[in-house]
This record gives sequence, structure tokens and C-alpha cells, in this order.
Amino acid sequence: MDNNQILQRLTAVVEKHLGAVTIDNARPLTGGAASSTWKFDVVGGDGRRSLILRCAETEEQISTGLQKSLEAQVQQAAFVGGVPAAEVLFTLAPSDQLGDGYVMDCLAGESIPRKILRNKEFDCVRPNLAAQCGSILARIHALTPPKELSVLTAAEQIRRQAADYRQYNQPLPVFELALRWLERNQPKQNNLTLVHGDFRNGNLLVTPEQGINGVLDWELAHQGDPMEDLGWLCVNSWRFGNRHLPVGGFGSREALFAAYEQAAGIKVDSKAVHFWEVFGVLKWGVICLFMCKADMKNDICSVERAAIGRRVSETEVDLLTLLAAGVES
Repeated sequence: MDNNQILQRLTAVVEKHLGAVTIDNARPLTGGAASSTWKFDVVGGDGRRSLILRCAETEEQISTGLQKSLEAQVQQAAFVGGVPAAEVLFTLAPSDQLGDGYVMDCLAGESIPRKILRNKEFDCVRPNLAAQCGSILARIHALTPPKELSVLTAAEQIRRQAADYRQYNQPLPVFELALRWLERNQPKQNNLTLVHGDFRNGNLLVTPEQGINGVLDWELAHQGDPMEDLGWLCVNSWRFGNRHLPVGGFGSREALFAAYEQAAGIKVDSKAVHFWEVFGVLKWGVICLFMCKADMKNDICSVERAAIGRRVSETEVDLLTLLAAGVES
């Protein structure tokens, strides 16, 4: 579907849900290898309002990925529960001919990690971002998960990642080593909560005035160990060169854990967080394999997918570093 077709169908869909409005300044946004995102303005009696269309890029998706209708449900529950997330206005129907997707409000903020970590305009809020992440994650984990969400324990996640990895028929000794380590070091499952599944630098909207103003991309949400989100946030790939600052390249584990404990009222299990960090590196490596294969066999030309695919080797280095050290690094 070309951009003109998308715009025509988007106009019809918005008018159906929001009444007589005009679509203006519609454009696809960069970023988001698994989903297609458009930003557009609606102009009507209430003035001008910026909205976002989020659709599945293809029918192919990661095995733990949600259909967009369920993703929208999770995101809306987060919005209602006080998490900084965009309000969902409506989901798409098959008759809309735009695929699986939904329309939401557009929140202010920067999501590009390079800018968040280096631009002077974020100097004042950057030292507080790790603590903000801890408080927001505590809020997410306190929400009641939609009953449709899968329960993904450590054992089930390991099984799924192993199955996904092996279907690509590209044996990687480092991945095999990591899978064996994960199987032998599973943390005790104490409680199940809503888990965002992709809470990291790159999925956060940051403003110079207030820091984190929005949490994006709920497509990997599930029920599981809340420590999983903390471990994923510390994966080296999300530090974007600032390896010495393990939380998103902008903060320390100590600041993250302290804020989480204060907001959640529970003690952070640092060993479990380390397990989930190792798992997160492997998971990202498998996602890189998925993006590589999807780019090679799909008719959608995507430089981003190809670029992500070549990062498999980076995850191998990170896994060896974590496993060789035997401690958090």
C-alpha cells in the first residue's frame, strides 16, 4: 500500500470516528522496525489536534508480540492508571483496510536516544531519568493486567526464545551457551504483574521540562516477573555508547532500584535483575535475527531492519562479557 492509499483510508477512518474533520500534515515517522507509525493533524470545530496512527508493518511478528488491538487495550489501561502513556482514541476494524492498528493522541517529547543522551537541552533532566524510570515501572507493575495477556514465566520465555532462535537455522555457540546458563539460573517466581516488555531508552518520550512524558511501544506486554523490565532497561544495547551508565545510558542501577523500591514498596531482587539482563541481551539477539530474516524475505524495503540484523554480533559480545564476569557489568 503506497502513502496516498494510506492517507485516503486514514481520512475515511478518522471521519468515521471523530466526525467531520480535515486531515493535515500527515507523514510517516522514522523508527519502529516492527510497526508503521504515522503522525497527522485533525482540524475541526475544536481546533487542531495531533494524532498518531500505529499499525503492524507486516503480518509477521515476534512470537511474543501482541496484536495491535490488544496492545491498544494495554496502553489504554496504562493511561487510565496514571502511567505517562498516550490515550487510545480507537482501534481499526478490518473494514478500514489499514491493517491491524489503532489511533492515539500525540504526546510531546524526544525519543531518539542520541539526542536524549547528548543534547544540552536535556542536561537538566538527564540525571533524574533513572529514578523516573523506577517510579514509572512501579506504577506499571501495580496495574491489573488484561486477562487476555499471556503469562510468560522465565522457563516459558527461555523455551520461546530457544524455539525462535533455532527456527532460523543459524547455529551460534554463544547463544547456545547463554540458553544453558539461563536454564540453570532461573530466579524464583514470587509474583506475576503486568510487564511492559520493551521499557528502554528509545521507547521513552523525554522533554527538557519534565523528563519522561510518555512510554511507547506496548507490543511486548505480558504477565510475568516485574524484575524483567528492570533487567531489560539495563541491557548494553540501550546505553547507546554510554556503557558506564547501565540504565539507558543515563543513570545507575542504584538510582533505578531506590526509586522503584520507594514507589513499589518491595525490595528489588538484584540477582533476578541480572538474570533478566542476560536474558534481555539474548532476546535482543534473537530479535536481530528475526529482523534480518524478515528483511531478506519480505518485499518491504527497510534499511532499519537490515541494520538491526547485522547487530547479532554485538549481542554475542555482550553475552560473553556478562557470562565471563559472573556479575553485573
